[in-house]
Amino acid sequence: MHEVARDLVGATLLVDGAGGVLVEVEAYAPDDPASHSYRGRTARNAAMFGPAGYAYVYRSYGIHHCLNLVCGPDGEGAAVLVRALEPTHGLETMRERRGVEEVKLLCSGPGRLCEALGVTLVHDGLALDEPPFKLLRREAEPEVVATTRVGITRAVDLPWRYAVRGSDYLSRPVPS
Repeated sequence: MHEVARDLVGATLLVDGAGGVLVEVEAYAPDDPASHSYRGRTARNAAMFGPAGYAYVYRSYGIHHCLNLVCGPDGEGAAVLVRALEPTHGLETMRERRGVEEVKLLCSGPGRLCEALGVTLVHDGLALDEPPFKLLRREAEPEVVATTRVGITRAVDLPWRYAVRGSDYLSRPVPS
């Protein structure tokens, strides 16, 4: 799971042609108290227990959607939360969806990212190698740093957030 998370940083994620380069992700394991899979399979998190290469989408606090890429073996419950990307494709579409012009604000945070890409619960359980998704390998290896995750109350000290050092598109800066 951690290897997958690191390898995703720098990859390109598109949804119906809109998206960009992943600059920040977080890993979640089945034995991790902050993970949705920690207490077992439910109707809400069922996609997280599916095979690798599928989307797990959930609604956070009833406000916004969050996109995870399932990465564990079938039945395990491991996934990587997509926290931020550098927008490179479909900028006008993302600006319209978000109602903002500033490129740095389009996809810096999981809720903003899903709104910009048009990701909703309809995408939950869909394969990442089929439309509307397109996941492309990274063209270059960025400098990836590991730090603690953001916005959780359990297992806060685990360095399971992976980000491109110095990126202007992160949801939160990486501590020095």
